[in-house]
Amino acid sequence: MPTDDPQPSDPTTPVDPSTPVEPAHTDDGLDLARQVTRATAGTTPAARRKGPRRTPPPGDVRRGRVSGAHPDDRDPQLLGGEVGRLVDRGGWELQLRIRGVFARWPDLVGDDVAAHCTPESFADGRLVVRTDSTAWATQLTLLTPSVLRRLNEDLGHGTVTILEVLGPHLPTWKKGRRSARDGRGPRDTYG
Repeated sequence: MPTDDPQPSDPTTPVDPSTPVEPAHTDDGLDLARQVTRATAGTTPAARRKGPRRTPPPGDVRRGRVSGAHPDDRDPQLLGGEVGRLVDRGGWELQLRIRGVFARWPDLVGDDVAAHCTPESFADGRLVVRTDSTAWATQLTLLTPSVLRRLNEDLGHGTVTILEVLGPHLPTWKKGRRSARDGRGPRDTYG
């Protein structure tokens, strides 16, 4: 029995005339190219100028940013600021300040003291300083509180807790396999 509602015999013919027809899949890839073209339509700068303003999708990282005459984080950055961020991320701030103390040692302790002693190492709040004579080792030991105060003013309170003063590198008098403990070397027989 025939019905009054005609059924389309061709599957590509739309039932609703306002619905666009999608052609069947072809092996030449033109259907994929059409889909990509439709999906990217309006995303080029020229298409955006012509058409209505497109809002970025919710997950877009550019959302809320406005390009303008004022500098923002997309502009080239100054080298000093970038190095500062690198130092912060690496946790190198204290090490760099300590190396700065080593470089500015004469300014911190004075030229006469710096001429006779040099900093050697810093670890766990202990600054090791080597002097060129035992007299200067004694002198620097007496100056330890003022040197510590000056270093902590520059580096931050409690950065340097101990100032270890070492005397000069002296020659050893130990010769051979046997020696007397706490012996004075060849001077112990002249006495």
